[in-house]
Amino acid sequence: MTPTDQTHGAGSPTTSPRKAVVERYMDGFRRSDNAQILSCLTDDIVWDIEGFAHLEGKAAYDAEIDNPAFVGDPTLDVERMVEEDDTIIITGKGSATRVDGGTHRFAFADVFEFRGDLICHRQAFVVPLEPGRDPIG
Repeated sequence: MTPTDQTHGAGSPTTSPRKAVVERYMDGFRRSDNAQILSCLTDDIVWDIEGFAHLEGKAAYDAEIDNPAFVGDPTLDVERMVEEDDTIIITGKGSATRVDGGTHRFAFADVFEFRGDLICHRQAFVVPLEPGRDPIG
């Protein structure tokens, strides 16, 4: 997948409605568009960032989107998206600029659970990638 084609066929007639929601959600993160991100979530959203935080509700979610440790828009490249029943799993790599000017590179896996057409739970796994030591490519 090329960096410009980060969403596995956005707008394709074969894209499921739930995959389209995840694509819209990821696009919102890439553009730091909180309103777009939050529009994809139930009011009682739960976000588990494994080893870091457990957040409940849109207000807590919104606050974490605006993490003060980072500036600008992140780069997020989705490499795989798999759907089964009410769950979508994505994997990929990304980077974000820290307030000190350094770059935080990471691999990620996210499990999105749906209620209806909205995300009600996100389980996030984020693995920092050391410069020069990218174990997955």
